[in-house]
Amino acid sequence: MTDELKYQNYLELDTLLSLQNPRSAGSAAMKSTVLSEQFFIIAHQASELWLTQIIADLEAAIDTFTTTDDTSNAEWIVDLLQRAGELMRLLSTQLTALDRLPLRDFAMFRQYLGTASGAQSKQFHRLAHLIGNAEQDGPLYESFVAWVARSGHTISDLARRGIEADVYYRIIEALLDVGNGYWRWQVSHISLITRVMGNHAGTGGTSGANYLISHCTLPFAELRDLRSQAHIGLSVATS
Repeated sequence: MTDELKYQNYLELDTLLSLQNPRSAGSAAMKSTVLSEQFFIIAHQASELWLTQIIADLEAAIDTFTTTDDTSNAEWIVDLLQRAGELMRLLSTQLTALDRLPLRDFAMFRQYLGTASGAQSKQFHRLAHLIGNAEQDGPLYESFVAWVARSGHTISDLARRGIEADVYYRIIEALLDVGNGYWRWQVSHISLITRVMGNHAGTGGTSGANYLISHCTLPFAELRDLRSQAHIGLSVATS
């Protein structure tokens, strides 16, 4: 007889909770250093798990934009994008929590990181590719623009119509939420790095905070510009 599925087994907690292995634990480091390294590991592992969900949701939205020519799945796209935006805020909050990492402990266990660096995260680079930046749109926005065009509309027209654009409006707002969350996450990372490392180089050989600053971007530039023009037009019409 198959064992009844339990919470522990369903979530594979035995495996999950065995993946936190502070390198400082095998040294003469103080307990506070070991616990701080564990905290550091858990925060980054949790971020990678949330990135898995964000990427899956955005790729599902892109796939729907690419394979449909109507609005039959539009509300699902809204759900996907809103969830991704909320999870982006969660990522930013997790970085804020890392402010509780004592500097003395980080200085003690940093040597055990070797060349490991968040800049090496494949999921972070995948997310950056999907979202794009201020200079180059990514697949998420490009597929949305193509979907809108196939439906007989233009992005500029939808941005001008605002809430009258119905589900298109909700998708535009959700996209901007994703972009804002992505930007806040980057800013939170810069704030954290400048606090714990100052101007020191990153463990992966990057320039540390300067590297993050140079890559910090607010995506969906065209959408923001069109939306701001709509507000200007509304202001003129009501003045």
